[in-house]
Amino acid sequence: MTDVVQHVEQGGRGEFFIERDGARVAEMTYRRTGESAIVIDHTEVDVSLRGGGVARQLLDAAVAWARQNHIKITPACSYVVVQFARDKSLQDVKA
Repeated sequence: MTDVVQHVEQGGRGEFFIERDGARVAEMTYRRTGESAIVIDHTEVDVSLRGGGVARQLLDAAVAWARQNHIKITPACSYVVVQFARDKSLQDVKA
């Protein structure tokens, strides 16, 4: 099953998320720290989906959005901190 990552932002906070059968099963949240900067502060994936690459789908969507919009990301949630340390291809969007 290919999931569609959705994105919403309002009032300086935003989230990338996946829904299945009307229920949110994964989300990655952020807050704006400036016009072109965000802090990703939380990632949560339903326990039944963990280990299946769903969190990385969310991160990839966030990074693609950041690149398109010239946004720099400060990783604050533990998952994103680890991914930024491991994957050097993400360094162009790291604050």
